[in-house]
Amino acid sequence: MKPSTASHTPFAWPGEPVRPILPADGIMKGYRNSLWRRESVLMRPGSILLALTVAATICSSSLARSHSPSEHGLSADDNSSEVSGVASGLGFNKPADAVTEIASLRRTIRLLPNDADYRLQLAGALFRVGDLDAAVEECRAAIKLQPDDGNAHLQLGLMLMAKQEWRAAASALGEAIRLEPDLPLAHYSLGSVHYSLGNVTAAVQSYRRTLELRPHFPDAHYRLALLLQVAGRTREAVQHLEAAAAGGVPQARLFLGNAYQTGQGVEKNLSVAIFWWMQAADLGQQTAADSLSKVRRQALSSEAPKQHRMEWQRALQSYHHMLWNDFPDTSPTNELRSLGKALLEQNRGDDALPVLLKECFTLSEEAHAELAMLYETGWGQYLKPFDKNILTCFESTSADGFAPAKKILTRIYAKGLGLDADISKAKALLKGLPKRETQSLLDELGLH
Repeated sequence: MKPSTASHTPFAWPGEPVRPILPADGIMKGYRNSLWRRESVLMRPGSILLALTVAATICSSSLARSHSPSEHGLSADDNSSEVSGVASGLGFNKPADAVTEIASLRRTIRLLPNDADYRLQLAGALFRVGDLDAAVEECRAAIKLQPDDGNAHLQLGLMLMAKQEWRAAASALGEAIRLEPDLPLAHYSLGSVHYSLGNVTAAVQSYRRTLELRPHFPDAHYRLALLLQVAGRTREAVQHLEAAAAGGVPQARLFLGNAYQTGQGVEKNLSVAIFWWMQAADLGQQTAADSLSKVRRQALSSEAPKQHRMEWQRALQSYHHMLWNDFPDTSPTNELRSLGKALLEQNRGDDALPVLLKECFTLSEEAHAELAMLYETGWGQYLKPFDKNILTCFESTSADGFAPAKKILTRIYAKGLGLDADISKAKALLKGLPKRETQSLLDELGLH
């Protein structure tokens, strides 16, 4: 069975619920702090993006083990017109552009046709400009010169993946592993090839081996989690999904949020769902941002059933309380107290501004008021006036129906704060607000 749509569907866990990944009130602060700082890239097996990303990493890393023309005695006495500029094209000094890099490498290879390292560097450069056929040929030429180099076979395998030549890629990656059994990326890439060929069992084995060699590889945890879920191994899948989410894979964070929303495979907890969606949105995961917008709309809707509306309001408030757990030296004076404002009062701008934005996105009125002031004035070295991130937050919560955000945006558009004044848009934002409040604001801003 080929899970071809796994990356695009909500993460749902069949079977009985398992132990919750995170406690509702603590969010495993220590575990998060130790793992979430590791950066990762979301890679989709079976896609060109996967191969391009990984191969670019390999190609660039090959420079570290390469050598310069001077090591071979190349100098002006040998052929200065041919050699001039070669060193700058090898990564030791950045070339002006990709064309210069490729031309420099070709000059070097014309003088040193039997050097496998330069062939691999040229393959990498050609790959980066999209000339896959030429890149593959250079890889194969390097392998003929140095057949026992596992990394050369790995690089060939990655390039064949980019061409979606899966069986040829599997052969090249298998040879890389035979020559160097402890190459984590070779096992990971082979897992992706098996996945693309529809062999879930072999893909699972490759991802397991990857994690034996590199336990803190978030993307391998994520891919393994998806395949284990397909195979019905829900408990183990949840554990790997947790590791992937903690390691920074945006899609894994989205799926954890979905799981906590529905209670599939974990104990239902809406505040933890919001937590994970917020973490995914921080990494640019648009579906998670859309989920948060839907939450705000449901919490604010007068048409939604009261029980449903109150459920999401409590979840947003609970998430707000969770934010304080990361700052044990700071305590709320009341349940609506803005953590970001408290941090500003302690002159902790680096911490305060991200927290204020999170509070803004979860409908904190106090955070909106604080950010409105900061938007106009800035805050020392930490923030310039008219910050776009703050404006985006106001636009998002206003669109979801939050009245304080509508009023703030009315003032911004009426006065042209950080953007061109737009009186018609300012007035349009007030539609649906109580007439007394609307008239008061119109009078204040001189809008009639």
